[in-house]
Formats: sequence, C-alpha cells, structure tokens
Amino acid sequence: MRKAVSGVFLTTLVLAGCSSGEAPEPAASATPAQPSAAETAKLRAALLPVPKGMSIAYGPEVGAFGTLKSTQQGMEALRHAKAERPECAGAAQLDAARPEVAKSPAAVVAFSADRGSITQAVVSLPAPAFPAPLPKQCASYTADVGGTKVTYRTRTLKMPVKGDESQAYLTTAAGEKNNAQIGSVMIRRGAVVMSMLVVGQQVKPQGLYELARLADQSLAKATA
Repeated sequence: MRKAVSGVFLTTLVLAGCSSGEAPEPAASATPAQPSAAETAKLRAALLPVPKGMSIAYGPEVGAFGTLKSTQQGMEALRHAKAERPECAGAAQLDAARPEVAKSPAAVVAFSADRGSITQAVVSLPAPAFPAPLPKQCASYTADVGGTKVTYRTRTLKMPVKGDESQAYLTTAAGEKNNAQIGSVMIRRGAVVMSMLVVGQQVKPQGLYELARLADQSLAKATA
C-alpha cells in the first residue's frame, strides 16, 4: 500500500513513511528552532489522543513545520514523484516550501492499526491562512511513484463546517497491485490549522466526519 498512497498530497507522502512505523531518516539541515514551552503545550493539546484500537506509529514531533523530519521526508518524496499534473501533488494542503509556513511552530503524530492509519499535523501560522480548494483538474491524475503508476481520483466531501474554515476530500489511489483510500480533512481556528489524513482499504465519510469532530474539539480547547 505504501507506493499506492504516496504522491496524492504532500502530507500523504509524509504519512507513507511515518504511519507505517518507519521513523524518518534524520534531516540534513541544521537543528530546527524549537517552539516555546507554552507553544509546545498548546500544539500537543491540539493533537488527538490515541484512537481506540490503534497505537502511536510516529511522534509526536514538535518544531518548525518545515524542519520537522516528517515534513522533510514528504518534500523529498514529492520531488521524486513524477506527476502528470505536478501542481496537484501538493494541492489543497499547506505549502511547507513557503517561508512563513516552514518557520511556523507545528506538531505531527501518526497512529496505526491493521485496518489503516491516521496522521495529524497542527501548525500555528503567523496570521490566519487556509489552503485554496482542490483545483478541478486535480480531481483525477496519474503519477509515477517509485516506478509504479498510480491513479488518483478525488472528490470533495460535504462535511459539516468545523472551526472558522474546513474542507474534506476522499481520494482513491489505485496502483498496479494495491489500492487505498485517503480521507483528508483540514480545519482552521484562528491562525492554527489542523491537517488530518486517514488511510485504509476503505475510508467511510461518516467515520472521517467523526474524527474531524473530535479533532476540532481538541483544536478548540487548545486555541481558546
């Protein structure tokens, strides 16, 4: 499934390495600037507790978003994926290549179980910002990921509004042998953005909405 899910979004590329229980390789860059103790506590409080039946596969990792090992691994994977429409690989997600996003304090955690995985990131931006909706041309495209041709088909979900802004998508990734579904949720409260990806053989919208509700509760408490 690892190759099948890689390449749909930047965060999904991160997830392909982290949620499988494999720790990312150490980053080659300088030691990242760490958030203050208060900011760290706020970011950790915004993360989901371990879901029932799952275990922590990675993290929590806290630091500047662009220098987190998970983010750097995802960006490296993105550079190696040859997408039919390159602009679609990171669409509808926070752009870690932008300096104001890369320097923002963030926390990432991943949970896993036999049935699938959940990866969550919380980023405290310098000012309120939210990714644009997925472009129409990105609803269906193909990419070469590690020599495997993967077809991605994404639809926008009508999730009840969460926080100040929110969006949700369901993507089917079909490779040569493995297929997977990826549920993607983003929620903004003030200048804090929460991104969550749920991967499995089948991801049900109602289950994704419930996880989004729980994530928004944690986000609301942390940003109150």
